[in-house]
Amino acid sequence: MGKLHSKISLHTAKYRADGSREGTGPAGQLGPVHTDGVTSVAALEPDLCVSGGGDKSVAVCSWRSGAVLRRFLGHEREVTKVTCAPDSNRVFSASRDKTVMMWELHGTPGPRQRFPGHNLVVTGLAVSPDVSQLCTGSRDNTVCKWDIETGECLGRAAISRNLVTHLCWVPGEPYVIQTSEDKTIRVWDSRELRVAHTFPAKRHIQTCCDVSQDGRFCLSSSSGSGGEGGQATLWDLRQTRNQVCEYKGHFQTMTSCVFLPQGPAFTPSVATASCDGTVKVWDRDTGACLATSCPPGSGPLASLAACAGSTLLCASLNSGIHVLRVSDRADLALEEVAAF
Repeated sequence: MGKLHSKISLHTAKYRADGSREGTGPAGQLGPVHTDGVTSVAALEPDLCVSGGGDKSVAVCSWRSGAVLRRFLGHEREVTKVTCAPDSNRVFSASRDKTVMMWELHGTPGPRQRFPGHNLVVTGLAVSPDVSQLCTGSRDNTVCKWDIETGECLGRAAISRNLVTHLCWVPGEPYVIQTSEDKTIRVWDSRELRVAHTFPAKRHIQTCCDVSQDGRFCLSSSSGSGGEGGQATLWDLRQTRNQVCEYKGHFQTMTSCVFLPQGPAFTPSVATASCDGTVKVWDRDTGACLATSCPPGSGPLASLAACAGSTLLCASLNSGIHVLRVSDRADLALEEVAAF
């Protein structure tokens, strides 16, 4: 991604710890990246992010300054999911317009490739580690596999009532994890596009999933209201494939869950975001809540992305993208350092 930064350069400001900016005039934060709610955010190494929103656009920003480096337009309806692959200049977006598009950071503003074929809103998006294949999922009960270069659909699998909510690829493996409104977490073998494993059904709709970098664990999150549900579950992918731990404490639907990079001073931890407007960091192994943040004016939170430097990006349906930092102190804290 060093080449990426050398090709995309702007005079960007730096945020002070209090959220103000240096070198761009009056103190204050940059204007919002999107003109509507931000529905999805993903990290681009080392300090860029990609986001999509209700304004139908896909934006690439510096999360250190909030400056927009590229903006892609082409979707006809709200962008629902964005993703990318490490060390790649390609960004992928899914939309309520039933399509997926691929964009090149160094290319033209238009899409490099289109992936039409779903009959309803596309709600799941995962790219293979070698950036050769794409898996998509939809509320039309199907999961599809695509050749990224040609745009050809390589396979389609349909399961009754499998309203897909999220997809993520297992690092270094041909497997894709999928959550669904039927309260089930499935492991797909992308080679034959078949279900290789199904975890025991949960009590609530499963809204999101993530996989640890070592490929050993999977996280899933659930819907909820009034303190019922709204929890995350840790699953073992390598041995028993059983439930390992649960994280309870949100009062409404948990919309996003991510593994945090393990620094030398941190115990293994995970982070979650909820419609109750809070972000929580949890001890991965014990389920203890280590820190909570309620970004000002955020309202319902939609998506999380873990970045370098113990940084979390949090997409809000009301107030853009919040930059949160996990501080390395005796008592771990989650502090907002910027918003854009």
